[in-house]
Amino acid sequence: MKTICFYFQVHQPFRLRRYRFFDIGEYHNYFDEFANRSIMRKVAEKCYLPTNKLMLDLINEFGSRFKIAYSISGTALDQFEMYAPDVLVSFQKLAETGCVEFLAETYSHSLSSLKNRAEFENQVTAHSDRIKELFGKKPKTFRNTELIYSDEIGAMVADMGFKAMLTEGAKHILGWKSSNYLYNNAINPKLRLLLKNFRLSDDIAFRFSNHGWSEWPLTAEKYVSWLKKIEPRDEIVNLFMDYETFGEHQWEETGIFNFMHAFPRKIFNDGHFEFLTPSEAAEKHQPVSILHVPHPISWADEERDLTAWLGNDLQDEAFNNLYSFTDRISRIDDSDIQRDWKYLQTSDHFYYMCTKWFSDGDVHKYFNPYDTPYEAFINFMNILSDFTIRVNNKMKEQGVPNSSTPEEVASMLKTLEEKVKELKEFQKMNAPKKKRVAVKKAPIKKAIKNKVEDKVKPKEEKTKSQKTNKGSEPKKVKGLNNLKSTTLKKR
Repeated sequence: MKTICFYFQVHQPFRLRRYRFFDIGEYHNYFDEFANRSIMRKVAEKCYLPTNKLMLDLINEFGSRFKIAYSISGTALDQFEMYAPDVLVSFQKLAETGCVEFLAETYSHSLSSLKNRAEFENQVTAHSDRIKELFGKKPKTFRNTELIYSDEIGAMVADMGFKAMLTEGAKHILGWKSSNYLYNNAINPKLRLLLKNFRLSDDIAFRFSNHGWSEWPLTAEKYVSWLKKIEPRDEIVNLFMDYETFGEHQWEETGIFNFMHAFPRKIFNDGHFEFLTPSEAAEKHQPVSILHVPHPISWADEERDLTAWLGNDLQDEAFNNLYSFTDRISRIDDSDIQRDWKYLQTSDHFYYMCTKWFSDGDVHKYFNPYDTPYEAFINFMNILSDFTIRVNNKMKEQGVPNSSTPEEVASMLKTLEEKVKELKEFQKMNAPKKKRVAVKKAPIKKAIKNKVEDKVKPKEEKTKSQKTNKGSEPKKVKGLNNLKSTTLKKR
C-alpha cells in the first residue's frame, strides 16, 4: 500500500511599516500593527478557521486513517495569540485528535541556516519548545524555511536529534530518480529525507483555479486517477503546500474546499493508499539511497534555489548587514531588541527585494506589499540603521564591549547612499516624463552623514556641536528637505 503524506506550511510575517529616513533615531516601532492584524483576521476567516474545521470533520469521519502534518512558524503562532486566538484553539483541537503531527522549523521563518549555526539552533530550539507548550508534543521531524536544504544543513538538523526532514524533490538534484521514495542525508545517513512531489503538489496549490490549464477543472476523481498512474514500485507521494492554498490563494468559489472534502473518500474507496504523518512515513519506509545536495535548494520558483531571497545585490547587502548583529545581540539583555531581531530575520523581508520579473514574476508581485524591490530595500535598511543605534546604545548602557567600529557604520552609510542613487535612477527610468527637481550630491551626502552622527554622538558632544555649527543649520535642513522630496519612497 502506497503512502500519501499531506503537509501544510502555516506562516505569517510581521510586516514592516513604512519607515522613513527621518524616523531613524526617533521612532523604534518597526511593524505595521494595522496590516498585521487585518491580514491575520482576513486569512483566519477565509482560510485557517474553515480549513481547520474541514480537517477536523474529516478526522472525525475517518478516524486515524486520515492524517496530516503542519509546520507553523513562530511568527504565525505569535500573531495567533495577538490577533486570532480562535485559530490557535482550532489547531489545538486538531492536535488532540492524535492524527496531526506538528513539525519544527526556525522560529522566525528565517534564513539563519545559511549564515549562522548558533542562531539557527537557537531558533529551532525555541520553536520546538513553543510547539510542545502549545500542542503537547515535541517535534520529531524538521522542515526548514521554504524547504531549504543542503547536505550541511541536513547534518546540522541530524545533530539536533531529528530523525527526518522535508525538502524539495528538485529535478536538477534527482535527475532520473523519483521523489516518491525516502532518501538519506549524505553526511549523516541517519537523517531520512522526504521529498516533495512538486508536480502533484502544485496541481493543487497553484494550478487548481487556472482556467487556462489543460486539466481544469480538477476534481478529486481525476486527481486520484493520477495518483494511481504512478510507478507501481513507488512507495510514497509527498504533497507539500502552503495552508493558505485553501481559501486564500484558491478562493472558496473555486471549489477547493469541495475538492479537499471529497479527496480522502476517493482515496479510501480505491484501497491502494494510506495517509501517514512524516514521522510515521519515515519509520515505515526504508531509504533507497543517499541524496547528494552540495548546494542549497528550496521549493521556490522554477529554479528551486535561493534566488527568491538571495539573488541580487540588494538582498545580499541587507542579509549580510542584518546578520552582522548576531554576536552583539547575543550579549544584550533587552526583550524588545531581542524580539525585533527575531522578527527582522523573517525571510519575507528579503523576498520583497527580489528582482525576478520573468517566469515567476506574477507570484512575487502577488505577495509583495511594495511597489518596487528598491522600496523594500530602502525601508529595511532605514530600520537597520535605527536598530544599529539602539543596539549600540544598549550595549553602552549595559557595559557590554562593542565590537562594531566607525568604519562599519561608515560602510553602511555608504551602501545606503549608493542604493538611494540606484533608486533615483530606477524611478527616473520608469516615471512619466516631467520636470524633476535636481538634488545636488553634496547636500545629500552631508545630510545623511550629519543625521547619523547626530543620533550616535553623546548628548554633551551633541550640544557642543549644535552651538559650533549653528550657522550652518539652514543649509543642512535645505539638503534634507531636498532628500525627502526626491529620494525617499512615494508617500
